[in-house]
Amino acid sequence: MVTVVSAAFNLHAALVAPLLATSVICTYTVASRTSRRVAVVTGAITILTVYAAVVIGAGRNWTDPQNAAIVAWGGLAVAVGGAVRSRQGDLTAVEERARHAEHSRDEEARRRVVEERLRIARDLHDVVAHHIAVINVQVGVATALLREEPAGAEEALAHVRQAARTVLADLSTVLDVLRSGEPGHTTEPPPGLSRLASMLDALGAAGLRVEHRHEGEARPLPSAVDLAAYRIVQESLTNAHRHGSEPMAWLCLDYTPAGLGIVVENAAARRRPDAHGTGHGLIGLRERVSSIGGTVRTGRDDDGRFTVSAFLPVACEPVDRADRQETRT
Repeated sequence: MVTVVSAAFNLHAALVAPLLATSVICTYTVASRTSRRVAVVTGAITILTVYAAVVIGAGRNWTDPQNAAIVAWGGLAVAVGGAVRSRQGDLTAVEERARHAEHSRDEEARRRVVEERLRIARDLHDVVAHHIAVINVQVGVATALLREEPAGAEEALAHVRQAARTVLADLSTVLDVLRSGEPGHTTEPPPGLSRLASMLDALGAAGLRVEHRHEGEARPLPSAVDLAAYRIVQESLTNAHRHGSEPMAWLCLDYTPAGLGIVVENAAARRRPDAHGTGHGLIGLRERVSSIGGTVRTGRDDDGRFTVSAFLPVACEPVDRADRQETRT
């Protein structure tokens, strides 16, 4: 519209310069704010219109060398406008990438915080739940025997004291690690299958009898696998003690060249009213097994037994969340 109006007023040679300046500004504005195709088409139309207006209005020849300035200024306006548009596009893209990178960093930070909370919750559950279950049972035994059989009550309370000492020591270890921020800060070795006998003794004192057998040749395991195996057995037997219909459980450790198989079975029963559980233990168990590339299955079989079956490979490193093998439940 500006070009047409300017051309309409271009009836005298004195108006050539204002017309050219106005046309160049309009062409630059269009080129800097629209696509390249629109800028080129608009620039060509403007140049031809101004060229014709100058020739006709100023009485010049079509081949007058002075008319080349019209083409040059029009082309320059298109080129500069396109360069400005491209620069603005680059700046916008850089700003968008910066915002995306900042958002990604925030998301990664939130993800790490959530994972750390889950790890802490899992470790605290592993440390506390088993011993608290033993304490709960022994306190019940002591209460029942306190009047009629003081010696038995005293023995039950001795088990309570021992379990309390153990859980306090384990909690101290966990808190030392959390305060230092370094898993290797504490000198206390992480629990492993070397402590299986003491675990079975504590459960036996609490009233759970465990038939234990192993297949294959027992051998030292990587620390992550050894810790995971210990926690699997601990969680499974604790659940068997709390929720089983009989004070009996079966444990099998199968050592193979590829890894360690673990099977824990107990007679399943409907949950008792006093057996409060959240299921966090099994969730943490699956997370721990998945973190080292293992698999775990839990559930009742046709014979009414609740079974926990896990396999822990020994020839792999912990895998990233995106590469973890899907855990079957």
